[in-house]
Amino acid sequence: MAALIEGPDEVEVERIVLSGPAGPVDAVHARPLGMPIAGVVVHPDILGIRPLFDDLARRLASHGFAVCAPEPFWAVDAAARAELDAPTRLGLVADLRDALQLGALEAAADHLVVADDVQRVAIIGFCMGGMYALKAAGTGRFDRAVSCYGMVRVPEGWRGDDLAEPLDALADACPVLAVFGGIDPWTPSADVEALRDALAAVPGSEVVVYPEADHGFVHDPDRPAHRAEDAADVWSRVLAFLSA
Repeated sequence: MAALIEGPDEVEVERIVLSGPAGPVDAVHARPLGMPIAGVVVHPDILGIRPLFDDLARRLASHGFAVCAPEPFWAVDAAARAELDAPTRLGLVADLRDALQLGALEAAADHLVVADDVQRVAIIGFCMGGMYALKAAGTGRFDRAVSCYGMVRVPEGWRGDDLAEPLDALADACPVLAVFGGIDPWTPSADVEALRDALAAVPGSEVVVYPEADHGFVHDPDRPAHRAEDAADVWSRVLAFLSA
């Protein structure tokens, strides 16, 4: 997570278990040692919480935010979950239920309000998590939402009765910062423009496209798609957006 520079605050990081909408939800929790300026819920990518997201939570907390990152596949037994590779997880997305996924994100927000005494809670998500950040933007629970290469339309293989289209959630959305790579096959340009049109009516929102970037270019420096300069620019925008 080197593209997200560390802030000045000392930080505490822990693994916790949230009381989710249909059972326990494993999560990462981080906070500065002083009073947080706001809360941030982080929806991880398809691979879920792992040391990468402990580090992300720590770095965000060093900028003054209380952070909670819940495991997206919390309904899968922890031992079985540890054996799930990316293709298997991709195959499980169609079985997810928006009400439960969003409920887990709201439980994370509630934890930050209670445990860290924050008044404002934003959400940031990556990949599949970016798709859910767009959906969460319309729930009324979050003050700001950041979607990093989140799917604007539910991919064909994920569609089901319990997964709504992200675009349908934006009529009453909070301000959204949406970041995309120009050559990302998961977010074709027509979808990005559809999102731009939808967010035109949402004050304070912005859609930013990095023309040469592919999927996943921001959050994981070990991915071949990572672009250090673009990622650093994204994090600068994200910190400013979350602090506004």
